[in-house]
Amino acid sequence: MPTKRAANLLIEIGTEELPPKALRTLGDSFSQGCVTALQKVHLLAAGASYRWFATPRRLSVLIKDVSSKQPDQTTERRGPALQAAFDDEGEPTQAALGFAKSCGVDLNGLKRAKTDKGEWLVFRKRQKGKSARSLIPGCIEQSIKQLPIPKRMRWGRFESEFVRPVHWLVILHGTESIKANLLSVRAGTFTMGHRFHCQGPLHLSDADEYEQTLLVQGTVIADFEKRKERIRKQVKTLIRKKDGEPFIDDDLLEQVTGLVEFPQAMLGGFDPIYLDMPAEVLVSVMRDHQKYFHVSARDGRLLPYFITVNNIKSTAPKRVRQGNERVLRARLADAQFFWNTDRKKTLEEHGNRLSEVLFHQRLGSVGDKRQRLEQLARELAPLCNVDRELCVRAAHLAKADLVTDMVGEFPDLQGVMGYYYAKHDNEHKDVAEACSSHYRPKFSGDELPPPGVGQVVALIDRLDSLVGIFATGEEPTGDKDPYGLRRSSLAVLRLLIEGKLDLDLRHLLNEAVQAYRRSPATDLDIGDKTVDRVFGFMMDRLQGYYFEQGFNADEIASVMAGNPTRPCDFDRRLRAVSKFRQLDAAANLAAANKRIRNILKKANREVSTDFDLALAKDPAEQALANKLQALEHTVRAGFDDAQYENGLGQLASLREPVDRFFDEVMVMVEDDSVRENRLALLSKLQDLFLQVADISYLQD
Repeated sequence: MPTKRAANLLIEIGTEELPPKALRTLGDSFSQGCVTALQKVHLLAAGASYRWFATPRRLSVLIKDVSSKQPDQTTERRGPALQAAFDDEGEPTQAALGFAKSCGVDLNGLKRAKTDKGEWLVFRKRQKGKSARSLIPGCIEQSIKQLPIPKRMRWGRFESEFVRPVHWLVILHGTESIKANLLSVRAGTFTMGHRFHCQGPLHLSDADEYEQTLLVQGTVIADFEKRKERIRKQVKTLIRKKDGEPFIDDDLLEQVTGLVEFPQAMLGGFDPIYLDMPAEVLVSVMRDHQKYFHVSARDGRLLPYFITVNNIKSTAPKRVRQGNERVLRARLADAQFFWNTDRKKTLEEHGNRLSEVLFHQRLGSVGDKRQRLEQLARELAPLCNVDRELCVRAAHLAKADLVTDMVGEFPDLQGVMGYYYAKHDNEHKDVAEACSSHYRPKFSGDELPPPGVGQVVALIDRLDSLVGIFATGEEPTGDKDPYGLRRSSLAVLRLLIEGKLDLDLRHLLNEAVQAYRRSPATDLDIGDKTVDRVFGFMMDRLQGYYFEQGFNADEIASVMAGNPTRPCDFDRRLRAVSKFRQLDAAANLAAANKRIRNILKKANREVSTDFDLALAKDPAEQALANKLQALEHTVRAGFDDAQYENGLGQLASLREPVDRFFDEVMVMVEDDSVRENRLALLSKLQDLFLQVADISYLQD
């Protein structure tokens, strides 16, 4: 707990411009790392409050009530048990003497401690707490080392490494400046304000003055969230001036917040003639390339305006606006040129150049991939109840826009331009839509392509990549996944499960293998081992998919035990098991199935399910057999129609006869015929549950 000598701690690292996309993560991680480190050395109480700050030129944190000194601590070291420390005459043994010597005391310096397991010799030492000024630098250094920086850099002749070169460091504990030398910089009491609006360093005499000093004297809004909210309000105000609908992309807002220290939003415009291009082109130019917010009308139409956020309050705002408009005009003119030039050829003609684009050194060109996709489309379209010819045509054109000038200049528009160019060529609407939608889902939680042609092309595109890359031996390892195969696997599973395509995953992978075998582009030996590796990889992803939805590990394991190969069917089984375990009978039946599994395992052979009711002598045995016989036909018929939830619900009625059977009946009797018959009854019962899952995996 903080003492009366506790004070607020300010830590600031001043740098060159930090990467805007990573700024929030860096600020949050740095502050949490400092807080955790301070708590470990007992300078900070659990649950202490703190605030983090982050601008393009600084990472900082203000932590409340950091003690000026560690509390004194008593350390205890346990030695030998008392019975081993003294002999029968009560004399100390070598174990006791050796322990005392290792502690630097004589035998009288040791104490005795009693526990549930006996009495022991112990050595207790009172250790005085260290001062905060001696511990804080180490805590900061520890936090810096743990920052999520993919690639650290060095600068000058220094050995220090950080995300960007460091120019100043402030460590203030209340009004006391903590001396330290970190990241090749000596800590002081001076910070830097805005690069243009502040002249010279700013002196900090108290940690609590930090935010206000930067704002008033330094023209810097240090708080990331306050800066973000200021930008949001300014953008909304400017949009309303043009009667526009406020649409603010949060990713762009975060990035812009990471680019400025004192945001000043400004409205600009462009020639309406550019609105003849697809809206996605203009948005890409403004949002992705210029970091501008676009403006839409209330009906969703794009308006010829944009909003830029500057880092200075200009004395000549008109010139600043004209400069931004001039830059945007040049970019839009380029895009318009590409738009007009690309449409002079059909998408089919553009696609003829795909053989010039390398897909993978060992897997051929994108043109070769296109041929494999066409083969897969022929095989899989009927399985998905989708028109085969439309799927083949979509597979033929899906990648053609990769060689257009527009996509060459704006790669983020791949697929989008394929849709517009296919539409311009009067291709079937489903083919045109598939050119764009087959790239979805691009990330976890992204929208799926609609059922139909786009769904099929999205599926075969990823199957081809998964099988091909695994065949080259470049599957993901650890955190490395350069080809995004984890994302592709999850996409395939979502397409099958959420898209209601009840297809066998192994069959799909085998079809992808066959497409490679027919392709002259590769001489790789792609066979069953590749399919096994890809299938196992994808089933691992399937478990993660259901963990995120809140299903329990034992529920997933129970279904996985049946070695399912149809993800859509896996989904139905898992949901049925999850519902079943909520029933009162579930725990007893799961325990019974565990017992059955162990009994059958001891038989050390495959047990028949041919039960003979005539051999059943015990009333409890007869009751279970009769109940099982009454249920079996309807339950199996329901399972054949994938009515798993209903079937397991009916099997729950077996709880009473199963419990009675195990209470009253001995299975492993000496009479061979009776024993084998009872084993067959249990095998029959287990087999009925295994039609859905192995519920013996369910935990209490």
